[in-house]
Amino acid sequence: MSKTLHHIVIVGGGAGGLELATQLGERFGRRKKAKITLVDQNLTHIWKPLLHEIAAGSLNPHEEQTNYFAHAEKHHFEFVLGTLIKVNKDQKQIVISPPQLSKEHTPQIQNLTYDTLVLAVGSVSNDFGTEGVREHCHFLDSRQQADIFQQDLFHLYIEAQNQADVRALNIGIVGAGATGVELAAELIETTKNFYRYGLKKIDPKQVKITLIEASDRILPALNEKTAAHSAKQLKKMGIEILTQHKVQKVDESNVYFSHGEVIHSDITVWAAGVKAPKVLESFEDFKRDKINRLMVYATLQTYSDQNVFAFGDCANCQLDARQPPLGPRAQVASQQATFLVDAMAARIAGTPQPMFSFNDKGSLVSLSRNQAVGELLGDVSVQGFIAKTMYVALYRLHQANIHGYTQAGMLTMKDFLTRRVRPKIKLY
Repeated sequence: MSKTLHHIVIVGGGAGGLELATQLGERFGRRKKAKITLVDQNLTHIWKPLLHEIAAGSLNPHEEQTNYFAHAEKHHFEFVLGTLIKVNKDQKQIVISPPQLSKEHTPQIQNLTYDTLVLAVGSVSNDFGTEGVREHCHFLDSRQQADIFQQDLFHLYIEAQNQADVRALNIGIVGAGATGVELAAELIETTKNFYRYGLKKIDPKQVKITLIEASDRILPALNEKTAAHSAKQLKKMGIEILTQHKVQKVDESNVYFSHGEVIHSDITVWAAGVKAPKVLESFEDFKRDKINRLMVYATLQTYSDQNVFAFGDCANCQLDARQPPLGPRAQVASQQATFLVDAMAARIAGTPQPMFSFNDKGSLVSLSRNQAVGELLGDVSVQGFIAKTMYVALYRLHQANIHGYTQAGMLTMKDFLTRRVRPKIKLY
């Protein structure tokens, strides 16, 4: 009688989840040492730090996405399309709802049994209960949301093109962390490209982009020197920065602040803070923090069940009591994914679980096609083209982690050869 393979189920195919599934598939799935299953509610993967470029229309998502079914076949794991509903840790099962593909088709709820469960469901925007945000703001938590913003912005330009007079455009971005700053900078180039391609009823000079932050400076995760340099560059681009402005309410055309000021905004983006996805609110048997992240030990096992691991944005991992929990950063998820490959090996072999340690390599923020800013190893500031080259290299490293270095090199070459013939902006 053959031995049943240890079944590792990973929920969430983001940067960390897909890297983990790929590496586990190559190490254990290929040799039939374990069964690996990845669950995600989408058919394709997009690296989340690219979403601001998709939203601005400067990146075609169809050229950058990875199909989970095809990738799973190539890398020796199984892919299940569906949305996580709940975890039954006593039965070691998860409940999944498949997508509803038509009105006539009612999807059947599925139960998937695991030996080890790894949750990598990421994070979503935190509106802090602010009035009107859910109804009137755009978010950049997913590829679908980025597409919706891009389409709504494009439609504003098409509508303006059919009007007799030239009109102004006001864009409000709430939250001056990396996402808000990168989107604001990317949109400057977008407005110029719309004009170059003949959509001239909105002059770039009449586009006002306002970056709104409740704290006293932008990019609070970076040091003051880097943040100040970034603010200076953004102001040179024509972006207005409002710090110490706490949003009280948002409606269809305005942003209201707690001190009484009001600004007009034709299209508003909310990028102020994150929390774990709503599904984790139903995890009554698991210990969570104030923003619903699952509490995990340094082994990345949850406090509530040693058979359930969590990592990336959905996990509260505090490695040092003197330091805050690890933040929602792509490099955290990537390092944890690599660590979990060895952790799963130890689990399959029945040896003690290793402890995760984080190597902070710094942070980089894109400011335009050719510029970025950041800090390395805690205190080394970088900026300009060198920083942008390093920023792009992070994506190439992610591609190497999921496709291998040979294919990642070919993708890099393809992008280099086609960049001169591709439209600078998505016009559909």
